[in-house]
Amino acid sequence: MADDLRTRAKEALADPGLHEALARATDRFVEIRRAGDDVANLDALKRAARWQRHRVMERLPEVLERFADAVGEAGGVVHWAADAAEANDIVRDLATRHAVRTVVKSKSMLTEEIGLNEALEAAGIDVVETDLGEWIVQLAGDRPSHILGPAIHYTRERVAELFSARAGEELPPDPEVLCAYARASLRERFLEADMGISGCNFGVAETGTVVLVTNEGNGRMVTSVPPVHVVVMGMERIVETWDQLDLMMTLLPRSATGQQLSVYTTQVTGPRRDGEIDGPDELHVVIVDNGRSDVLGTGSHEMLHCIRCSACLNVCPVYRQIGGHAYGSVYSGPMGAVLTPLLDPSPATTELANASSLCSACHEVCPVGIPLQDLLLLRRADNAAGGAPAAFRAWAKVWSRPAGYRASIAAIQAGARHVPETFVPSAWVEGRIVPRPRGRGSLRERLARGEI
Repeated sequence: MADDLRTRAKEALADPGLHEALARATDRFVEIRRAGDDVANLDALKRAARWQRHRVMERLPEVLERFADAVGEAGGVVHWAADAAEANDIVRDLATRHAVRTVVKSKSMLTEEIGLNEALEAAGIDVVETDLGEWIVQLAGDRPSHILGPAIHYTRERVAELFSARAGEELPPDPEVLCAYARASLRERFLEADMGISGCNFGVAETGTVVLVTNEGNGRMVTSVPPVHVVVMGMERIVETWDQLDLMMTLLPRSATGQQLSVYTTQVTGPRRDGEIDGPDELHVVIVDNGRSDVLGTGSHEMLHCIRCSACLNVCPVYRQIGGHAYGSVYSGPMGAVLTPLLDPSPATTELANASSLCSACHEVCPVGIPLQDLLLLRRADNAAGGAPAAFRAWAKVWSRPAGYRASIAAIQAGARHVPETFVPSAWVEGRIVPRPRGRGSLRERLARGEI
């Protein structure tokens, strides 16, 4: 993969198959999401959700401690991980202790973030993704391109090729046939797995309950069939009460898929109890920081409010053109352009804030009212903290005075008439045409002449 955003974006734009798949998928997501705007007081609910997320983040250590105590009372065990390495060590040690050979996983962006699969595979453990999209990209040796649809950059023909290679026979590009093959293949893995690993949409501090939101039955299988269930949970994925969860569950499915409620909303409180047929013998919850605590109390703290609905990706004009891989990180789209540099403030991530038109469409669809365009501007300001380029400093000085502004505009108008329409001073303006002044003067001049 290319090292810089511009090169990755150019490569994505040059891939007609990718562009077609992105357009088809994001258009569909936007269309089905409109069905979720069926709540009369939707704006009021969004404001309430934003306030609730703010209140929880204000008291996050206290709420997390309450959650941990409740998990323990229900028979589970909570582990605290300061970073990715510690989180991977905890899960690997649990797997070693139980002589785990096979792990089945439900979809989790956090485990992608910390590189859990690679850590377990390095220890000789077979890791199987069981979400259909995640399984597709795993078979392809690829990475997810979207929070909701990890394999949206694949056509059904490409999926048929992958499945046919695995099956040893040709399978047609028919969704029903392909899904039936995946279902039969994965069911065997559920039954033989020694450990199930899931993410966590929400943890409820009131009862220590872990809530998973899925549209496939794999989440239920991962959390109930293997003898050990490990939950990998970002420290911000917490609500305090069931009333708060009710509000979030009113907004999350509607913002993600336009559904009033996802097909499966799984609530796990502790391991299997005496007399219960289903469920694991042990439940472990790994609460991961990995840079999140550094965001608390900063101007970007609202990014921790994100509930991973992916609505901002689907409406973003940049994401819709270049897809998730061009961002070079697990999280893409507007939320990824903000979140990734916060969690990994390295030179390689600072340019992500430029992958935005600042149209604010992301803010309009965000169910918890995160002002993403403001946070993107904040990231750009932080990137320029070392000082703007000399040309921009000179520009700012000239335009800070009316006389300088008018003189520079007059010079630009005069000079533009002699510049070829296809002049390309930098890659940023490639493909654009140099505008031509109409020659009637500025608004101020036309007002002075009485033309307006």
